[in-house]
Amino acid sequence: MVFKRMLGALGVGGPSVDTVLASPYAEPGGMLTGEVRIKGGDFEAEIEHVALGLVTRVEAEHPEGEATGTIEFFRAEVSGPFRLGTGEERAIPFQIPVPWETPITEVLGRPLHGMALGVRTELAIAKAVDKGDLDPVSVRPTPSQERVLQAFDRLGFQFRSADLEMGRIHGVYQELPFFQEIEFYPPPQYAGQVNEVELTFVTAADGLEVILEADKRGGMFSGGSDSFGRFHVSHQDALAMDWSAHINDWIAGLAQYRVPSHGHNDDYYGGYHDNDHHHHGGGGMGAAVAAGAAGVAAGFVAAEVVDEIGDFFEGEEEE
Repeated sequence: MVFKRMLGALGVGGPSVDTVLASPYAEPGGMLTGEVRIKGGDFEAEIEHVALGLVTRVEAEHPEGEATGTIEFFRAEVSGPFRLGTGEERAIPFQIPVPWETPITEVLGRPLHGMALGVRTELAIAKAVDKGDLDPVSVRPTPSQERVLQAFDRLGFQFRSADLEMGRIHGVYQELPFFQEIEFYPPPQYAGQVNEVELTFVTAADGLEVILEADKRGGMFSGGSDSFGRFHVSHQDALAMDWSAHINDWIAGLAQYRVPSHGHNDDYYGGYHDNDHHHHGGGGMGAAVAAGAAGVAAGFVAAEVVDEIGDFFEGEEEE
């Protein structure tokens, strides 16, 4: 795939750049490969660096409400300084790692509504920096993540949407300052038990955390708070697990679980069922999301609280 753009910040007659991806698909923990093709303009240019960044759209809550903006969560320089002659063409191959916690944008071969992720090419010349436009990248789940998603599909859950939330889940180690929530509508057999289930993966090289959140508004559950389940497994064990049984047992166990009588707190994640692949149930524990206003401001790169990803993916890229 080739994406062409003119570097407007560098002036009329300046260099142009094409980002060529070997494949538009990526996977957490994998590699994104391709090359950056640069063509010189009407004058020689001293290139300071060429960099690629992975960028996505994130939601964040703050005292005044909610903000949505873009965040660059991974960055790699693919070239240092060089001189680009008039009309000269140069290709810079790249192979950059995709962080394990990169959110997925595709589920069982279907785009995941609400997700937008892309790679952005940055070219710096004599203190002028042009970040160009965003090229979409589709992130497929790892085989271990796929097993969990297949179980939801077999049980009859319907994918609703997904989003990214600024913050950290208490008790779970995260490299990135946000986490993904994939929302499902439950099938008829769970009517009256849950209204919605959200799935979060926090993935690492040695395994993954599978975190489930059930919306239990009112009914047989006290307080109408959410309830949580958590599984920590290796990638290999995740492939061998009967996830349909684990998910079904967890939902069945919600009827016997009562949420502690805490007052409403935006940073409180109700009660956790701290599970692993050896057992179900377990003691409840609080889970907090640390996402204050200061953290939000620090998280959005260069205060770029804009809709550039949304605009690009809606087909509004300028020629």
